[in-house]
Amino acid sequence: MIVAFSISPMGGAPSGDGGVSEAVAEAVRIVRASGLPCETNAMFTNIEGEWDEVMAVVKACVDRLAESAPRVSLVLKADIRPGYTGQLTAKVQRVEGHLG
Repeated sequence: MIVAFSISPMGGAPSGDGGVSEAVAEAVRIVRASGLPCETNAMFTNIEGEWDEVMAVVKACVDRLAESAPRVSLVLKADIRPGYTGQLTAKVQRVEGHLG
């Protein structure tokens, strides 16, 4: 499965400047340390793996941000396709192939 998720602290950023990049970086560190295929873009972090391992990483990110914020916002979209791996890049390659 591929999960695209966006996570952000609510109720005051840890740095106090209204930005959330420091907290988001904490979540990205957790995702990258998981060893699962992943990528981060301006809006979401995408991670690929089995249900339990992907959801465990998302939960770890929520738990980490909750340590320093009274609320955490999480937006999650999942592509659940059993038996397929490598789709994080394969899906993009198929689209690029049609662009010529």
